[in-house]
Amino acid sequence: MGRLQPGRGMRLSDDIQHGIRPNLGQFLHQLFQVLLVGMAIGMTRTVVPALAESEFGVPKGSFALLASFVVGFGFVKGALNFVAGRLAESWGRRRVLLLGWVTAIPIPLLIYFAPSWDWVVVATLLLGVNQGFTWSMTQTAKLDLTRPDQRGLTIGFNEFSGYVGVAVAGIVTGYLATQLGPRAGLLWFGLAVIGVATLTTALFIEDTLPWAKKEKPMAAVSGATLHPRYPAGVSAKPTTWEIFTLVSWRDRRFFALCQAGLVEKFVDALIWVFYPVFLYAKGVSLPGIGWIVGVYGFTWGGSQLVTGRLSDHWGRQKLNVAGMWICGAGVAMMPAGSGTAWWSVSAAVSGLGMAMLYPNLSAAVADISAPHWRASAIGTYRFWRDLGYGIGALGLGLAAASTQSVEGAFWFVAAAMMLSGLGLAILGEETHPRLNPAHASLGAVPPAPTFDFVVRVISQQPPGGRCRLYTGYGQALARHLGARFQLDISTERDAHGHGFPSIWINDTPVQPSDGVIVMPADVLASLGTAGVAADSDLEAALDAEVGKMLNEGG
Repeated sequence: MGRLQPGRGMRLSDDIQHGIRPNLGQFLHQLFQVLLVGMAIGMTRTVVPALAESEFGVPKGSFALLASFVVGFGFVKGALNFVAGRLAESWGRRRVLLLGWVTAIPIPLLIYFAPSWDWVVVATLLLGVNQGFTWSMTQTAKLDLTRPDQRGLTIGFNEFSGYVGVAVAGIVTGYLATQLGPRAGLLWFGLAVIGVATLTTALFIEDTLPWAKKEKPMAAVSGATLHPRYPAGVSAKPTTWEIFTLVSWRDRRFFALCQAGLVEKFVDALIWVFYPVFLYAKGVSLPGIGWIVGVYGFTWGGSQLVTGRLSDHWGRQKLNVAGMWICGAGVAMMPAGSGTAWWSVSAAVSGLGMAMLYPNLSAAVADISAPHWRASAIGTYRFWRDLGYGIGALGLGLAAASTQSVEGAFWFVAAAMMLSGLGLAILGEETHPRLNPAHASLGAVPPAPTFDFVVRVISQQPPGGRCRLYTGYGQALARHLGARFQLDISTERDAHGHGFPSIWINDTPVQPSDGVIVMPADVLASLGTAGVAADSDLEAALDAEVGKMLNEGG
């Protein structure tokens, strides 16, 4: 009988399958949630910036003050992304999602009653909390539910649904503002979206943490196991600081992805703050602004259904680099011409580039993050990515102020995208496990496990002494118990820890009872702790490995 996982909304561990089809009902519920998440942020994108001067008292030409609400949003959302990732691994995904929606309830009320721009800034700080919790959890939950070879498609669906929500909300609130007034339109739209989201989360969302705990490695078409290129030397239970530093700068690949994620948010900050101001100054109506900005959102959202899937076949790196450059080119096009058609095409080019890079930066992070710390890794990446709202908005304000024109902000963002894409091309690498797998074992591939049981040996190259002994242990466990055997080569000496020589069983290093060398009795004790039964044949096989080492003079 399956064991009931802790927490409301969780299911029996034996009743879990990975993939979109086996989890279609919950997958669709999560897609609906991210549609509402997109609507929650989209409702502020057309009306609020365009009417900042007339409705909320922002002085004309005060570019830094205008950008302040996005600066605050970016810093809060970035920080809460990371917090959400850590909370999700202890609280579960569903509770964090529900907390995000409850936090959003005051937002439309604050905007409706706002006597000044300061209230709008406070509302967007709460929006940052909401988005940090909700968007992070909808993405993490879908990755939990689906298979590793569906990650690009999964994130494509996630971002398609979210940014269609952004686009729809921008258009609808533009029309509501002309019919009901800007404050009333935002009030009723916001309360409806947040109310529906909170209710459906409470009633229909399951927690997906058990799926993450049951994840198996990706299988190739040939049937062989593909090993992702996870960073070496990560703890079995990594601390917050360990994951934060690993993803932020210690691993070159993560660093390349994080800097690209941060800079691409300059584009979103530009579209949020200055597209409406630029277009309104050119005489475009509020519904017209909603449609032009909507072209960007619809192109971005719709194209991700294709680009996310393409990355599962072509890989992430090429699409990410090309997307940075194409998106930057679309930004540069916007102030270079005039007319609704030109602006719409420019927005579409930016949207296409964003669709190439946005889901696939996240997929690349997920590719090289182990399941037991993936939520924290995604949270760290999303911290840096959404910090780009704040840093980008500051840069936009300074660029516009120094040039005394909105157009200066466009040129600043276009240049930043080109340079960041170059950095990604130089520092990044392909992360898809099928296209660039880790060499996880030396020799034959072990038989497929009949249950979730992993043995990992960390060895120097070439293996010798204890490294050879522990490798023999791992191969014996694979033969006799069907364990997944993984041999990692390391240059770090950290016996029975994160370097060589070490043997790990189910993410826990086996410790020698004599403090020097792991003996068969130590392995058998660790198996017992992990709930794995061993027989006399296995004990004899482990003893034989010790005999080999002694005979070879190891």
